[in-house]
Amino acid sequence: MSAFGGVLRIRHRTGFKYAGAVNSSYNEARMIPLAESRQTTLDTQVEVWPPARTQRYTDYWGTQVFAFDVQVPHSVLTVTATATVDTRPAEPPGLGVAWTDLQTEAVRDRWCEYLLPTSLTTVDDELAATAAELRAQAQRPTECALAISGYVREQVSYLPGSTEVHTSALQAWRQRSGVCQDISHLTLGLLRAAGIPARYVSGYLHPHAQAEIGASVVGQSHAWVEWWAGAWTAFDPTNQVPVTERHVVVGRGRDYGDVPPLKGVYAGPASTAQGVEVEIVRLR
Repeated sequence: MSAFGGVLRIRHRTGFKYAGAVNSSYNEARMIPLAESRQTTLDTQVEVWPPARTQRYTDYWGTQVFAFDVQVPHSVLTVTATATVDTRPAEPPGLGVAWTDLQTEAVRDRWCEYLLPTSLTTVDDELAATAAELRAQAQRPTECALAISGYVREQVSYLPGSTEVHTSALQAWRQRSGVCQDISHLTLGLLRAAGIPARYVSGYLHPHAQAEIGASVVGQSHAWVEWWAGAWTAFDPTNQVPVTERHVVVGRGRDYGDVPPLKGVYAGPASTAQGVEVEIVRLR
């Protein structure tokens, strides 16, 4: 076994099963890692079954989208995305700017969409008061952001299966449990309540810090956050760590609703199941 680092191959398979034949469907897949300063996407491939021609574009938030429609009767829809990515760790949180810098009209106008609550990140008055208290105790926004992340993780247990994709931050808070998506949504809600621009990040996480080269493991679709304090800082509130080589970015937005791996509309009977499989191999 060796310390983590290098190149990852990721295979993500997802799709829908229907109660009967669907005549047509129109879909968008957000499953391919981005090419950016912290990661280099070496190759990508998206396969659809039944076969369909895909169109690739970049959405408003900067995520790569594969759009396709299936115009033949089908009872199963499957999308398989494969990518090879060279990753590097993100910069650790620095001092960042002062509170007065975040309060300028230019900053609030530039990042207004990451300051406003959404249906999945809205917090109540009690949580807003907690955010205000943590802000008052912090000399700088970065210090406050780390305190908020730690507070959420202390209060909310990571419990797979306790929520679903449409669970809001408040629902997860009230039951004090959730998954990475919920912990990220709640962290975002408190960050925004404290006046810190913050965005949701969707991607993959290799589960092992000591990863054997060539070994295939069951990976995870994962979520974390980025806050702006002079520059964007990436942090994983579920694991309470800065983003590492094991994190692979697929997309960003205000919340999960901006970056679902697969969504669409169709004509036909109800969907009965959605399957997800993620396989990750460290190549070097």
